[in-house]
Amino acid sequence: MNAVAAPTAETLRSALAGLLDGLPPTQAAQAVERLIANYRGTTPTDAPVLRDRSDVAAYAAYRMPATFEAVRAALAGLRAAAPEWTPGTHTDIGGGTGAASWAVADAWDEAAPSTTVLDWAEPALALGRELAVASHVPSLRAASWQRSRISSALRIESTDLVTVSYVLKELTPADRAAVVAEAARAAQAVVIVEPGTPDGYERIIEAREALIAAGLRVAAPCPHSAACPIEPGSDWCHFAARVSRSSLHRQIKGGSLPYEDEKFSYVAATRFPVDPAGARVTRKPQIRKGLVLLDLCTEGEGLRRDTVTKRHGVRYKEARGAAWGDAWPTD
Repeated sequence: MNAVAAPTAETLRSALAGLLDGLPPTQAAQAVERLIANYRGTTPTDAPVLRDRSDVAAYAAYRMPATFEAVRAALAGLRAAAPEWTPGTHTDIGGGTGAASWAVADAWDEAAPSTTVLDWAEPALALGRELAVASHVPSLRAASWQRSRISSALRIESTDLVTVSYVLKELTPADRAAVVAEAARAAQAVVIVEPGTPDGYERIIEAREALIAAGLRVAAPCPHSAACPIEPGSDWCHFAARVSRSSLHRQIKGGSLPYEDEKFSYVAATRFPVDPAGARVTRKPQIRKGLVLLDLCTEGEGLRRDTVTKRHGVRYKEARGAAWGDAWPTD
């Protein structure tokens, strides 16, 4: 019997490699090109984008590692703001092959919640089940995979945590608003992740405003639940997660580097008290000779740039080690 494996990125890559072993790279690459065209264009909302196992296998190889890392980073923001909170139940809306559920299992490890994955593409659910079994992770193997139309008709049972990752673009504006409202109604904590693009950020801001209006407070990445200080159309808030590429991943994507950076936008909000970061690093820190420039989002002063020099002592050392997306102390 195989030993229980932690749901790390390496575990996911191994599970994907095992299940996709028989898929010719050229066939997968063609499916990926079609999927990319769909996602970058106007995605149909009256049918699943993933039509069959070939589509789903290509999608899983192409997108699951990046989605896993992005959601894991968003969950890290939630956990930092609520370190004592552990969800007992989790619903993954539009979860497809289960990347967000893998990230949830990774975040809480042996205390991982009972998960229900909802998606309207049965081929995605079927492959998700297979990957979960291959993981040897108890919480993933015990997950419930349910076919459900992700629309304004969606109704879910009360749950501790809801994740909605890379789903909102596939929905009409009305369905998008209804899904976010249903997540807010049913959950104690909601984590929504979208691509780190201007339009992805707009969907996150729209969802953030809806969650706040529904009575939730922002846990991450924002240090507050007030209006976003970014002027519409001037910039967008996003972060990056490093993704290691397997040989299969490089074949599918036609890349040569052993890694890529997944850019994403997110919001995590809760119905219970949280302690958000005092400030958040919103751009890659600029390290110059004897100083570090930090672009920050703060609670009281909105967006600001801090210059940290050697005369700041320990704080200078911390600034040199700071990364894009990190919390930053304001005292």
